[in-house]
Amino acid sequence: MSYQIAIDGPAGAGKSTIAKKVAKEKGFIYVDTGAMYRAMAFYLLSEGVDPQDAEMIAEKCVGADITIRYEDGEQVVLLNGKNVNGVIRTEEVGKMASVTSKNPKVRERLTALQKELANTSDVVMDGRDIGTCVLPGADVKVYLTASAAVRAKRRYDELTAKGEICDIQKIEEDIIARDEQDMNRPIAPLRQAEDAILVDSSDMTIDEVADKIMSLCK
Repeated sequence: MSYQIAIDGPAGAGKSTIAKKVAKEKGFIYVDTGAMYRAMAFYLLSEGVDPQDAEMIAEKCVGADITIRYEDGEQVVLLNGKNVNGVIRTEEVGKMASVTSKNPKVRERLTALQKELANTSDVVMDGRDIGTCVLPGADVKVYLTASAAVRAKRRYDELTAKGEICDIQKIEEDIIARDEQDMNRPIAPLRQAEDAILVDSSDMTIDEVADKIMSLCK
């Protein structure tokens, strides 16, 4: 039987950083579901799909074959055989992913792949609905959060480190709007699973959060 760790939470809570660290410590596969949704969003954008056209999204999404594998110790997201790691982290792709992830066909396609990975390997998976929908029977479930102000500061630091000029106030407003959208979407909304442990990382270091999650694993 595979061992499954599910980490859910809002945008910018540090889920992927923590999930990668825990996976490395435990020797598990890190399944970045957000990257899979971003790869799908990138594909739909490159196909010229209007984010408001639900029928076209449902129709076009079947043309995207998205897989995750490790190459030289790095997780690589493959879209139709091509490494898209370098192009799926833009704000434009993130906004498109927030819209397209609500589409039932998009979710159906990606959820099946995520379940398949988790049933055959020991995994750490992070996202918005892992503990509630994708891996309801996960061995460990964590709901990782932080205040909107803290999450905005982290994002601001990340973008400015890359040389981008950005407005921290605007980032915080976007984060709050994104939370609202994710929590109120009709399919698989963002919420804490009943049996998930709440971890607020606002005043915690990365190591402290990772240690807390490791301590929950039997």
